[in-house]
Order: sequence, then structure tokens, then C-alpha cells
Amino acid sequence: MILHPGILALLLGSAITLVMCLQAARLGLEVLAHWDPTRSDERQLMLERKTDLISTLMSYALGFQIVAGLLYLYTLEDLHRLFIGAMCATGTLNANEIGWMVLLLKIVLFFGAAFWVHFNQLDLRTEDTPLMRAKFRTLLALVPLLGLDLYLQVAYFSGLNPEIITSCCGSLFRLGNTGVASDLAGQPPGQTMVVFFSLATVQLVLIGFCLRKRTAIGRYLLFVSTAFFFLATLVAVVSFISPYIYQMPTHHCPFDMLQHHYNYIGYPFYIALFTGVFFGLLPGLSLPGVRIASLRPVIERFEHRWLWISLVAHLIVLLIVLWPILFSPFKLFGGAFG
Repeated sequence: MILHPGILALLLGSAITLVMCLQAARLGLEVLAHWDPTRSDERQLMLERKTDLISTLMSYALGFQIVAGLLYLYTLEDLHRLFIGAMCATGTLNANEIGWMVLLLKIVLFFGAAFWVHFNQLDLRTEDTPLMRAKFRTLLALVPLLGLDLYLQVAYFSGLNPEIITSCCGSLFRLGNTGVASDLAGQPPGQTMVVFFSLATVQLVLIGFCLRKRTAIGRYLLFVSTAFFFLATLVAVVSFISPYIYQMPTHHCPFDMLQHHYNYIGYPFYIALFTGVFFGLLPGLSLPGVRIASLRPVIERFEHRWLWISLVAHLIVLLIVLWPILFSPFKLFGGAFG
């Protein structure tokens, strides 16, 4: 099991990333103690050379963490055929419940790594690198998470046993069961749809507003709205989006849409969702940097690009959600299922 190509790629990539981050963290402690861009002595010059190299290497290392979540899902989906009772990635996750913790940690690391790489690129475009200390503080916070991620992956994959009979999405998301999955599946689809499409409308309006006017309140409102939209979409996937994609009122699994039976629609859906959320959060997160003279023109130059990427990604999500609702013969409301 551990020799599966996807597992080897995940473990090797996570191990290399952790080792590189540990080396960078050691430099980070030195930066936090001695970094002073106003000085030009030998120590400062050596730190500047080291940080340039480490920042570039860390962008590639953390870049792996950005795509690791997608690789993890792909590996889970490929492994489910080895387990009795598993019909999708849910069965693989249920074969060893540590897998759910790994999935949650992968989401956290996606945003943490993506934000670090993004702000590192902004910092490198300035002459005085005003984010140097903040970058390495953030990196020091990421190191324990990367170590935990590697440990949990080893524990999860080494604990998988093909002889175990596992339960799949049909039992996990069954109404009446106890647990978070069952609670999500039991959310009233009508109310969930109202919340989802209302937040989606707010998102589009706020993105349009931010494209037209550069105001702090607009960016902060977009940040808050994007966070709520992300959570609402995850609930909506289980509540009504999955049943419409599968054309079955009782099928609430968020992972079956990754299979070829459904044209792998889950991949563009989740990629667009995470892309839209990430770039929707960026303007609000970058607002403190606008107060820094050297960062302000860099942020203003790229902000429109972030907003347009977020807008397109949100529209892709909405298109994937609306298509089966508008054009499939299946109706979640009315008739036999009303």
C-alpha cells in the first residue's frame, strides 16, 4: 500500500518540504534577531544573500503544498478500489479516520502556503523587502503544521489495511445518523440554496464594486463575504449540489464527483472554488500593506488581476452548480421528492 505512486509522491514531497522549511526556519530565527535593512555591514549583507536564496527555494517547496491537497484527493479516489465496501474516496478515508484529519490539515496548509508564496512574491518586488520579518514569523508557524502533516500522513497510509471492510458515503451521509456528515446532508436544501445563491450574489456585487472603487471597506467586506461563501459552499455541496450532479436525492457525497462517471466535474469545481476564495481574500489581507510606501504601488498594480481571477473562478463555480439545476430532468423539489 505504501508503495502506491500517489502515496510515495505525497510522503516524499511533504518530507522534502519539511526539511527545507526547517532550514529556512533556522535562518528565520537569525533574521528575526539581526535583520536591519538600514545597515550595510557584513552580517546584513550575508543575511540578504541567504534570504534571497531561501525565499526562492521556499516558494517552490510550499508550491508543492498548494497542489498537495488535490494530489491527496486523487490518491484517495484511486485507492478506494482496494477496499471492500468503498465506492469512492469516502471509503478510503473511513478505512482509517486519521485520513479526515489529514484532509482538514491539507486545506489549512493550502491557504497558509499560498498566502506565504503570494506575499513573498510581493516582498521580492520591492527594494526594501518590508515583509521580511513577517514572512519568517509565518514560516515558523507553518513548520509545526508541516511536521504534523507528514506525521499524520505516515500514520494514515501505514495504517491502511485492504482486508478491512470499510463504510462508504451511503452510510456516512445517511439521514438520521449521528455525526457532522449526516447533519450536513440533513440541511434543508431549499434554505441552503437560498443562502448559497444569496452569498454568491453578494460576492459578485462586492467584486464588481472593488473593481470600480478602491476603498478599504469594500475590501474588508469582500474578505468577510468570501470566508462565509467558502463555508456555505462546502455545506451546499453536501446538501443540494451533489444530489443534482448525481441526479439522486439521497446521494450527498462530495467526492463521487471526482470520478469518471460524472466527467470528473469535481476537479474543476473544487479548483475554481479554492481559487476564487483565495483571490477573493487577497485584497482584504493585503490592505495593511498599502500603508507601506514601497508595497502600495505593487499591491495596487496586481489587485485588479486578483479580483478578475476571483470573479472568473466564482462564475465557473456558479456555472457548474446551475447547469444540472436548470438543464437536467431531475428536480430536487416537487413530485416524488417534494
